Amino acid sequence: MVAPKKFTSVWMREPRGQRERGLTRDQIVKAAMELLDAEGLDALSMRKLGAKLGSGATSVYWHVANKDELLELAMDGAYADVVLHPGRSWRETASDFSYGLRGAILHHLWLASLIGVVPSLGPQALRCSAMLVDAFDRGGFRGMDVDFAVAAVLSYTLGATLPEASWRSAAIRTDSTEGEQVEALGPVIDRVAAEHPALHARYQSYHARDYDPALARKIGFDYGLVAMLDGLAERLRQAGSREAQASPASATESTTDQRR
Repeated sequence: MVAPKKFTSVWMREPRGQRERGLTRDQIVKAAMELLDAEGLDALSMRKLGAKLGSGATSVYWHVANKDELLELAMDGAYADVVLHPGRSWRETASDFSYGLRGAILHHLWLASLIGVVPSLGPQALRCSAMLVDAFDRGGFRGMDVDFAVAAVLSYTLGATLPEASWRSAAIRTDSTEGEQVEALGPVIDRVAAEHPALHARYQSYHARDYDPALARKIGFDYGLVAMLDGLAERLRQAGSREAQASPASATESTTDQRR
C-alpha cells in the first residue's frame, strides 16, 4: 500500500539565504513566472528553469524542494499585480481587489489551474486578504459578516474569471482567435439550442450586431460585480437598522435594571 503524500508547503519553513554567487529566491520566481507566461504550466521544469537562469537545477533546489513549491512562489508573485490602497472604502477596496485579481489571472493564465489547489499563504496573498478584512471592518461589517463579505468578493471574482481564462487558454492551444472560435461554434449552437426559442434568439442576436465577446465579458464582469457589491451594501444597511432598533430596547432594559 502506497503511503499518502504528506502535505508540505514552501511557507512552512523559513526561506534560505542566498548562496555565495548564487541565485536569489526573487530571481528564481521572476524567471519561473516568465516561463509560465510564455509556455504554460506543463512546460515548466526545474531543468528548464535552471537553463533560463544560466545555472543548474541544483541552484534552484537550494530555495525550493520541488516544482510544487516553485508554483506556490510563482502564484504569490502574481498576487503582487493586485494593487490596493490603504484607507479606501470597503466598496472601493473590494472593487480594486476584484479587478486586480481578474487582471492578474488573465495576464498569467496558468493561475487558473493553481488557485484553490495551491495554498495562498504567501506575503502578497495575505496582504490582499488583510486589506480586504480591514476595509470591511472599517466599513461597519461585524463578526463573521467580514469573512462572508471577503469570501463573496473572492468567489464572484473567481467564478466570473476562471472560465474566461480557460477559454483564452483553449484559443492559445488551438492557435485561434476568440472570434474564430465563436464562428466555428455557431452551427453547433444553432442546432443544440433550436428546441429553446428564447435561448436561440439570444444567440442569434449576437450575430445580428457587431458582437465583441471579450468586451461583452468585461461589461458582464462589471455588471455582476456592481450587483454583488450593491447586495453587500444592502445587507450592511439592514444590519445597521437592526442594531439601531435594538439599541433603544437595550437602553430601556439597562435603565430599568438600574432603578431596581
